[in-house]
Amino acid sequence: MPRPLSHAGLPGSSVPVSPLDTRAAARHVSEEGEGRAPSIAEQVSQVPTSPGCYLWKDAAGEVIYVGKAKNLRARMKQYVQLTDDREKIPLMMQIVASFDYIVVDNEHEALVLERNLIGQYHPYFNVDYKDDKSYPYIAVTHGDLFPAIKYTREKHKPGTRYFGPYTDARAARETIDTLRKVTPICSATCAEWKRVRRLLAKRPDDADIIGLVCAQKGRPCFDYHVGRGPGVCAGMVSPEKYAVNVRRVERFLSGQRRELVGELTDEMAEAAADLDFERAGRIKRRLEVINGLDDRQQVVFPTSVDIDLIGFYREETIAGACVFVVREGRTVRTCDFILDKGLDVSEEELVGGFVKRYYDETADIPAEVDVAVDLEDAELIGAWLTEKRGRKCMLHRPQRGEKRHLLETCERNARHSLMRYMMRTGYADDRTNQALLQLESALALDAPPMRIECFDISTIHGRFTVASMVVFTNGKPDKSQYRRFKIKTPLTEANDFLSMSEVLGRRYAPERMADERFGSRPDLLVVDGGKPQLTAAMNQLEQLGLDIPVCGLAKADEEVFVPWDDTPVVLPNGSASLYLIKQVRDESHRFAITFHRELRDKAMTVSVLDEVEGVGPTRKRAIMRHFGSMKRLRAASAEEIAEVKGVPEQVAQAVYDTLRAWEAERQNPVPEE
Repeated sequence: MPRPLSHAGLPGSSVPVSPLDTRAAARHVSEEGEGRAPSIAEQVSQVPTSPGCYLWKDAAGEVIYVGKAKNLRARMKQYVQLTDDREKIPLMMQIVASFDYIVVDNEHEALVLERNLIGQYHPYFNVDYKDDKSYPYIAVTHGDLFPAIKYTREKHKPGTRYFGPYTDARAARETIDTLRKVTPICSATCAEWKRVRRLLAKRPDDADIIGLVCAQKGRPCFDYHVGRGPGVCAGMVSPEKYAVNVRRVERFLSGQRRELVGELTDEMAEAAADLDFERAGRIKRRLEVINGLDDRQQVVFPTSVDIDLIGFYREETIAGACVFVVREGRTVRTCDFILDKGLDVSEEELVGGFVKRYYDETADIPAEVDVAVDLEDAELIGAWLTEKRGRKCMLHRPQRGEKRHLLETCERNARHSLMRYMMRTGYADDRTNQALLQLESALALDAPPMRIECFDISTIHGRFTVASMVVFTNGKPDKSQYRRFKIKTPLTEANDFLSMSEVLGRRYAPERMADERFGSRPDLLVVDGGKPQLTAAMNQLEQLGLDIPVCGLAKADEEVFVPWDDTPVVLPNGSASLYLIKQVRDESHRFAITFHRELRDKAMTVSVLDEVEGVGPTRKRAIMRHFGSMKRLRAASAEEIAEVKGVPEQVAQAVYDTLRAWEAERQNPVPEE
C-alpha cells in the first residue's frame, strides 16, 4: 500500500498535511486478494475522497508525475481507467508501478503542496523549465537590521524578498546599479556592510546604539562617497530612515514608480525651501535617472495598470514562454523561458504548469495575469496569487483590444526565443539523430534510415489524381529530390491502391532506379495509410523484385504498420521518432494537395469559357485578347465584358455568371481525398 509522505519531507512547505492511517486500507485489500499483491486499481479504490496531492512512481520508486485533486480517489481513478483524455496518460500509466498521496484540508493547500512537491522531485511528466538552472533574482535581505540588495541565483531563503526572475543576467545587474543611483542602499557585496553585519551578529544587544558604534569605529565605504550608499558603515543613517529607503527600493522593483517620484519631488522642494541646494541637487539627479528610464520604456496602456502577459509557442516536445511585466502602464521588463513540454501536453496543462512554477518563485505579483487559454482551476490559482500578493489578483483571457494585441506580441517573442535556443544548443540536430536511431530500433531496420521516401495520393472522386514523392535526407527535407506524378490509370472514382501501385511502379522501375536525378535507393519507404495501402506497396515492390523496408502511417491513431506484424507499432507520444515520421507524412500530403490544386485550377481556367453557351473559339480568343489574363477577366463586370468586339450582352452576362459560379466553387471546394 502506498506510503504517505511526511510534512517534514517538504522543504519550505507551510501547508498542514493530514497524516494517513493506511494500515486499515491495506488490510482490507489483502483480505480481498489472499496470496497476491493488490493491483494499482485496487489500491486506488481505497484512496480517500479528500482533497490532496498524488504522486505516481515508476518501478524504481522515482516520482514521475505529481498532481492535485479536490477528490483524490475520483481523480486517480481517471488515470487507472484511462478516462483522462490527455495523450500522455496511457504511456505514463504503463510506467507507473506505485503511488503515494497526501491529504490536506482544501484545494488551496493542495495547490501550494503540488508546487512544493514538483519543486522537490522535478517529475518527468510535469511541465518544467527545459534548462533547470537557477535564474537570476534581485534580493533584499529583510532578515538584517540594515537590509542590503544583491544579485543572486540562490534558492529562496526565509527572511529575504526576491524580485524576478530575470532571464538576462546583465539586465538584473544594470537594474541594481540604476536603483542604487535612485535610492541609496547597501550592497550585500560591500565589505563594510558585511563588517557591520558581523558586529550585530556578535553583539545583538547593541542594535539600538549601532549608529554610535559605527560612527566611532567605522569608516565610510566607497559607495557612500559616490552617493550609492547611505553610510551605514559610518553611522550616517538610522535604522528607521534606512527602512524608508528599503521600502522605496521595493516599490521601484515592483514597478510602482509614481509614488516614489512624488516623494522625491516633495523632498527636493523641501530641501530647496530650506536652502539646502546640495541635497536638492542630489534628489534632482535621482529624478532624472527615473525619467530617463521612463523615456526608454514603451507606453502600452493609456491607463495605469499592473499586469503580466504570458505568451507561449510550442513545438512537438519543447516550448518557449515570454512574460511581459507591465507596471503603471509601462513594460518594465520581459523574460523568456524554455519549457520541457510542448505539443505533447495540452495547452491548458502547459500554461497552468508554467504559471504555478513562475509565481511560486517570485514576489512580484500583479493585479492581473493574462494568458491565451481558459484554465480549469483559474479561480483557485487566482485565490493563491491573491493570498501571496495581499491584494486582489486574477487570471484573465483577453479576447480583443490592446491586451490581446500585446499577448500576440508575447507569443511572437516566445517563438523567437525558442528558435534562438534550438539554434544555440543544436537541439534540432540532436533530436533528429535521436529520431533516426529510434526508427531503426522500432521498425527493425538494419541501419538508421538516412534517406526516407514518402508517397501520398490526392484526388477528387478520381479526377485530377496526382501523387507526391517527398524525400528526407538525414532527417531533414531534401526538396531538390521531391517529385510529383500525374496518375495515368483511368479512374471513375478514387482508388488509392491502384494509384499507389502505379506511382511506385514508375518510381522504382529499373530505368528510374538507375536515373541519378531520382537519387539513391531509400533506406525506408513510407506510405500514407494503414494496412491496405501497405499491402499494395509491398505487392508492387515484390513484382519489381525490390527489397526496400516499408511502413504505413495511419492518420487516425498515428499507428505505424509494418509487413512483419499484424499489430501496428505505436511510437511513444512526444518521441522524436513519431515527430519525424509525422513530419514526413504531413509534408507528402501538403506537396500532393498543392500539385492537385494547381492541375484543377489550371483545368478550370482553361475550360471555364468553353462551358458558356455562345462562346466559341473566335469569341474566346477575342475575350482573352481584350483582358489579357483570367485574373482581369474574373474582376470584370458584365458591362465591361460586353465591350469586347463581337460579344453580345446576353453572352457577356452568361460569361459573368459562369465565372461567379466558378469562384464560388473555388471558395467552397469538394473535400479532397
